Amino acid sequence: MKSRINKLLAEIEQKRKELLEEYSKLMEKYDFSLIKWKIVFSKEARLRNKQKRKSFFNSMFNARVRDLLSIPFIYSMIIPAVILDIFLFMYQQTAIRLYGIPLVKRSDYIIFDRRHLDYLNWIQKINCLYCSYVNGLFSYAVEVAWRTEKYWCPIKSAKKMEWWHYWQKHFADYGDAEWFRECFTSTKEFYREKK
Repeated sequence: MKSRINKLLAEIEQKRKELLEEYSKLMEKYDFSLIKWKIVFSKEARLRNKQKRKSFFNSMFNARVRDLLSIPFIYSMIIPAVILDIFLFMYQQTAIRLYGIPLVKRSDYIIFDRRHLDYLNWIQKINCLYCSYVNGLFSYAVEVAWRTEKYWCPIKSAKKMEWWHYWQKHFADYGDAEWFRECFTSTKEFYREKK
């Protein structure tokens, strides 16, 4: 019982796969490779990148006042982020396991690979570590929430959404009570298949 919406979602998923293929072409373009999940730049690429690095002092002296003033507000968000991370861990270890939903792999979302970029100075690397953690954490939280939504309320929204998620292609169309009952009652079997 596929709707036109599901067909469009499948097309979007295909485009997402094509996009990932394009990302993989960056390895050749910028001369790096993945060796046992570790990013390794060629010696020539590392040398080129180091030559493009701005010093810490140059970065600080050229920083705008508004950027410097925002630092305490940006970095204070680490407190609620760490609390969210702890609560997500507890939620996954309890509720998600009780529901039989496959756990979300945190390391698929929180990725610290920018530290390998030699054109970043140490303060830029710290900033990148922070952004990788917080933005990755939010993506991880959203995936946990979406899997929970698939379990409890697999219904597409009636209103336009800015973004869709992978699980939504398994949701019933808004207003389709029969499809909702089918989605809702098949949730346990669906997650067993995904494990």
